[in-house]
Amino acid sequence: MKIAVTSTAPDIEASLDPVFGRCAYFVIVDADTMEWETFPNQAAGAGGGAGIQAAQFVAAKEAEIVITGNIGPNAFGTLSAGGVKVFTAASGSVREAVESYKAGTLNEMSSPNVGGHFGMGGGRGRGRGRR
Repeated sequence: MKIAVTSTAPDIEASLDPVFGRCAYFVIVDADTMEWETFPNQAAGAGGGAGIQAAQFVAAKEAEIVITGNIGPNAFGTLSAGGVKVFTAASGSVREAVESYKAGTLNEMSSPNVGGHFGMGGGRGRGRGRR
């Protein structure tokens, strides 16, 4: 089973990145062998639609599980439509997140846990103020 974990660096010992759509990296781990691959999140710098693009990437890599801290409605919907389950972890390394999943101590999410544009600071500070 492939598990995609949001990560701050390209390593299984790196810290879990708490944001899905704009995380720095995805570390995809084979839960049975603990072999892993890492991919930079190409959607992290997107002007919009980062969550959807990131979710499509993870689904294309055939991950069955995602472990992250926070995920918005568009990314969650895209993953759910692709049959990818989402679990939440608050902190620790990528390896610890996978081990926690295997031990059954992570909670599966039934809905997003943040609103849209969460990783963008709620849409503020990007030069789109009222006139």
